[in-house]
Amino acid sequence: MNTDLATQQSERLVFFTLAQLCIIILAARIAGSLAARIAQATVVGEIIAGILLGPSLFGWIMPVPFLWIFHSTPSGPLDVLSQLGLILLMFQVGLEFDFSHLKKKANRRVVLWIAMASLLLPFATGLGVGFMSAPLLSPEANRWVSALFVATAFSITAVPVLGRIMMELGITKSRLGVIAISAAAINDVVGWLLLALVTALALAQFQFPLFLAKVFFVFLFVLAWFFFVRPLMKWAVRHFNAGHEISATFLGIVLVSIFISGMITSALGIFTIFGGFVMGVILYDEADFAKLWQARVAPFVSVFFLPIFFTYTGLRTNIAALDGVWPWIWCGLILILATISKFAGVYAAARISGLNHHQGKIMGVMMNTRALMELVVINVGYDMGAISEKTFTMLVIMAIVSTVVTTPLLRRWLPHAQERHGEVVAT
Repeated sequence: MNTDLATQQSERLVFFTLAQLCIIILAARIAGSLAARIAQATVVGEIIAGILLGPSLFGWIMPVPFLWIFHSTPSGPLDVLSQLGLILLMFQVGLEFDFSHLKKKANRRVVLWIAMASLLLPFATGLGVGFMSAPLLSPEANRWVSALFVATAFSITAVPVLGRIMMELGITKSRLGVIAISAAAINDVVGWLLLALVTALALAQFQFPLFLAKVFFVFLFVLAWFFFVRPLMKWAVRHFNAGHEISATFLGIVLVSIFISGMITSALGIFTIFGGFVMGVILYDEADFAKLWQARVAPFVSVFFLPIFFTYTGLRTNIAALDGVWPWIWCGLILILATISKFAGVYAAARISGLNHHQGKIMGVMMNTRALMELVVINVGYDMGAISEKTFTMLVIMAIVSTVVTTPLLRRWLPHAQERHGEVVAT
């Protein structure tokens, strides 16, 4: 009898998980296609689709079907698939990191200036906003922990989304394109290290000896991966000739390595996604393998796993939670300050490093693209209880708006520039 009941429960869980996946994947493909038709990045449509499948729209206009589909069974399978997708995504982000742009002396100064400005001013602004708003918006969270997560969310730039937008606009090989993607890559690396530090500090409950111990072990982990795991993985790439074909055996080795890396960083208290990211970074110079991964594996990650993460985020986003005037005032303030601090910092750094007014504006709007990467940060903060549902929702809105406006603004401002010897020069 107990066996029959367990079987029925298992079948019920599988049924509703499959139903959720069907709706999520279809909604993501439709929304992605619609976004592409209005000159937006596909991922923008997928993010919006994930939000609309949550209580903000689907749960609001069709509460009974919403509850039946998404709340008839525990959310465990969706949660696990979401986290698994994030680990693979962060591996891809690390794998795509390109250090070669930094070798150009002409670009190095401006890249470093913009990378620093895109981090420091937004972080300081976010820290202030987070510290002031925490007692009102996240009263149950530690005030400093909440402020640190808001500051990290303000600072991040989404390299994958920015790269897609640049490809669609044909500016990847321009000087501004190279500078922007290089600065964004540095921003991402520092951002993930910052997230790891903030997470470690929060889990150590501001006990600095424990925090320093965590940082020390994370440092050892990174060193071990670069000096011991990296040579082994590079040998495996050569041995299995993974630059020409990804065999089932080698794919298995890579997946196991990513998962073990994630398990170790999870045990260290800085979440599994950091392990996936480091695993990708140590193979950054395996260009042929990276191309094969992008061609063979990345599409499945994008089509199957990413929409699950967006929907999982959408199920946590409840715009109705912003009830009353003051929450919307705070939401508007967060959006305005996050955008201005990023834009102003980057624009000022661009001008100081020798770019002109038009180039500074273009750099400012490109570095304001947050999208997917910020969603990762705020999901970590929400899981830890560092930010409330209200703050989470406000930051989701900020991530979407800051990304949606990128392409239209670039299309409007880029005509003021022309290509000359591989550079974008203002006319």
